[in-house]
Amino acid sequence: MATTDPGAIQPSRRFELAAWLDRLLPKITLIPTLIAVGVFVYGFVAWTIWLSFTKSTLLPTNNFGGLVEYKALFTLDTWWVSLANLAIFGLLYIVICLALGLFLAILLDQKIRAVGLFRTFYLYPMALSMVVTGVVWKWILNPGLGIQHVVRSLGWSHFTFNWLIKPDMAIYAVVVAAVWQASGFVMTLFLAGLRNIDDSIIKAAQLDGASLPRVYLSIIIPTLRPVVFSAVILLVALAIKSFALIIAMTGGGPGYSTWLPAIFMYNFGFNRGQIGLGAAAATLMMVAIGLVILPMLISELREKREARNG
Repeated sequence: MATTDPGAIQPSRRFELAAWLDRLLPKITLIPTLIAVGVFVYGFVAWTIWLSFTKSTLLPTNNFGGLVEYKALFTLDTWWVSLANLAIFGLLYIVICLALGLFLAILLDQKIRAVGLFRTFYLYPMALSMVVTGVVWKWILNPGLGIQHVVRSLGWSHFTFNWLIKPDMAIYAVVVAAVWQASGFVMTLFLAGLRNIDDSIIKAAQLDGASLPRVYLSIIIPTLRPVVFSAVILLVALAIKSFALIIAMTGGGPGYSTWLPAIFMYNFGFNRGQIGLGAAAATLMMVAIGLVILPMLISELREKREARNG
């Protein structure tokens, strides 16, 4: 009668236990991170949405007020100014960064010497914090210290460049600083995309008589659509984070001329003790971001699915 050797079973069980632990340990190590994200990100997002439907003022309360704070929000001139500034800032910021980043990437893609040095030079501003960028450009654009002062000291006594203190031009000064910081990063994204394009496609088009500008407009730039999509997503996120840039550069002034919804939310939610109103502004900002990003994301996923199935 055959008997089973217990010593042969033991190593097999140990192997199964080790394999089970190998599968389980990565999940266990992720649990603290998932809990932290769930509480401190999504938990506070949900709490902010709830506060936007309450009559919270100096301290949070649970007194449900319905859409009272949202109605009050759209009666304030400062909110409409913030939305108008966001439209100006966001549109100019994204369009100029994309155009300048693509232009610089095309130049660097021409196999020039010291391309690594130029790429580092253009990318360096991205390594700076928004606060540092804001302080530097506050000095550069200060009429008494920066560009205007330097040019006048060279003999052009009537030269004027005072955007920073003009209410109708201050938002454009912020755009200049923001573009300076982010365009080099966008350039790097486009340069990586250009380097991944097969040279044989370009050579074939040139053999067919296509000029270099036509090659870029008809072949290369359409091929960079996924890069454009990624760049837009990142620029939208950076535009939202421009709160620190504006605080360091203009403080929201002169007056309300450089207020964005984030500045509005901070001032009303923390400085003026109207938490419900600030939460309503924050909730609308989140909804607006979703309305911008989700259609682009859905369109990109649909195209990838069609390309995979086609």
